Amino acid sequence: MKGWNAHAEAVEHLLKSYTTIPPGARVRLAKKTSNLFRPRAANDAPGLDVSGLDGVIAIDTAAATADVQGVCTYEDLVAATLPLGFIPYVIPQLRTITLGGAVTGLGIESTSFRNGLPHESVLEMDILTGSGRLVTATPDNEHAALFEAFPNSYGSLGYATRLKIKLEAVPQFVTLRHVRLPDAAQAVKAIEVIAETGEWHGERVDGLDGTAFSPDEIYLTLAHFTDTLPSGGPSAVSDYTGQQIFYQSIQQRETDALTMNDYIWRWDTDWFWCSGAFGAQNKWVRRLWPARYRRSDVFHKIVGLDERFGIIAKLDRLKKIPGRERVIQDIEVPLDKVPEFLEWFDVNIGMRPVWLCPLRTTRAWPVYPLEPGAIYVNAGFWGTVEVPAGSPEGMVNRKIEDAVHTMGGHKSLYSEAFYDHETFDQMYGGEVLAAVRSTYDPDSRLSTLYEKAVRNS
Repeated sequence: MKGWNAHAEAVEHLLKSYTTIPPGARVRLAKKTSNLFRPRAANDAPGLDVSGLDGVIAIDTAAATADVQGVCTYEDLVAATLPLGFIPYVIPQLRTITLGGAVTGLGIESTSFRNGLPHESVLEMDILTGSGRLVTATPDNEHAALFEAFPNSYGSLGYATRLKIKLEAVPQFVTLRHVRLPDAAQAVKAIEVIAETGEWHGERVDGLDGTAFSPDEIYLTLAHFTDTLPSGGPSAVSDYTGQQIFYQSIQQRETDALTMNDYIWRWDTDWFWCSGAFGAQNKWVRRLWPARYRRSDVFHKIVGLDERFGIIAKLDRLKKIPGRERVIQDIEVPLDKVPEFLEWFDVNIGMRPVWLCPLRTTRAWPVYPLEPGAIYVNAGFWGTVEVPAGSPEGMVNRKIEDAVHTMGGHKSLYSEAFYDHETFDQMYGGEVLAAVRSTYDPDSRLSTLYEKAVRNS
């Protein structure tokens, strides 16, 4: 636990670092790691020193709240709260996603069908604005407009130094049921029932996500939080941090049980199913690959090395593959559009599995405007596809953007985006962002959301 004195010192260092940035230069974080999948322009100018803002400040178990620094990872946050019997309302799947990143970006997980998105459990935020002011924003104080526009703004309105969040009391274990559905239409019906009743065949559902392996093989994984061990005692609790692979178990067994900690990070060990691209799912390689290095941030670094040295491109030339485009995206479509989207996706993209995660928001958030109370489904797909030689940049990703827009959906902005400026502003609250920026960043020291997400500046 950092404590309030250490937090105050870290904020002081942050504010001092702001003064070292030359007038007129863009303000950005001096942060070496990232969970983004879009290029960023090189910049040698000094950045904001957030090195001391990476921990939990305090936890109030009576109020079920935590004060957390902005670049605290969810791995560290869970390590502090879970021994006390609490977790954040929504915990994104990957360990090194930061709380500030999930709130100013877009985090989602299996509790989102009942708890919404990470920013919906935020009570207040201390935000360093583009003008260098540190303000405390809440839903109903003089900075309420900044509080509302901050989610999905990706640093274009400032950076959170502290967030007070609500916590959820949880037991020790999670039991799972992997329910196979014959097609997307039946999956939609099941999601609707669970979202409306919170149950499936009489058992409470605390977490809900899905894996679509093929058009006729879709599983919904139903999580039930419990203090009661399944029959068989501790030996019945699975461990997917070793030789077994979680996503493969979905097809192999109808029921399962995990500790709460292992359930939270079940997707991180193999980066969903993407670790296969690095050989980590080969049983011989896996035995030699230390468990501490089977995690999403390590795989992300390997991707970074490939981007730097062009390893895959060189192998493609040897294989005479004409071209390849990276397709790493998460999109949301209304529940009733899921069958249409998956059918379109199979015809035009052809990438499986696809992760499915239902969500509902509790209020309208202007920069990521989903209808409050309506059920949406996040579809996540991550990999590459072969394209003809000389294909336009982002050809496949542009098709996805157009299809999602046509179906009344949205795309998360952590990865590459290709929207024109007018469409982007319509979809991502351009007028609201401009109004808030005029108050908190009148000299445009921060890059705009369009500059960050599309122009990669």
